[in-house]
Amino acid sequence: MKTLIAPNRTTINALAERLKKAKGRPEFQRIQCVLIRATLGSTAAEIARLLGWSTATVHVIHSRWAKEGDAIFDLKAKGGRRNQYLSVEEEAAFLQPFLAKAETGGILNAKEIKTAFEALVGCPVAKTTIYRMLERWDWRKIVPRPRHPKADPAAQAAFKKTRNRSPKRG
Repeated sequence: MKTLIAPNRTTINALAERLKKAKGRPEFQRIQCVLIRATLGSTAAEIARLLGWSTATVHVIHSRWAKEGDAIFDLKAKGGRRNQYLSVEEEAAFLQPFLAKAETGGILNAKEIKTAFEALVGCPVAKTTIYRMLERWDWRKIVPRPRHPKADPAAQAAFKKTRNRSPKRG
């Protein structure tokens, strides 16, 4: 059987330093996988049991490390905006006129923003796209407390003073 990971002091020291600087659990476990093989010479099955992985995964990590070196430890972050109509800068530029209108006391209408956005990107978009964009820029819906248009504050105050109060039971 060919030894993919040579147990030399230079490799072990480099992996130990890299382990101290690991940024997350996946990177930490990958380094451990290679480091355990280099220091203890454990089998893939033993390493898999230690890390909670399958033996095949350990074999893949070892062979990739032998071919690619430390590059296998640099993992891409998960998540992010992969499907976007506009970049962050373009979104900021698009929302700027609406922000100026809001600062002067104007009311923002999501339907107007949606229409302008569709004209900019050249295709129809869902309402949720607009609402998520507004949420990304910390815009929230602030609505005055609802009040009936025919409400009469004077009549309400008079009613509060003259209403029949029931006697206390007791």
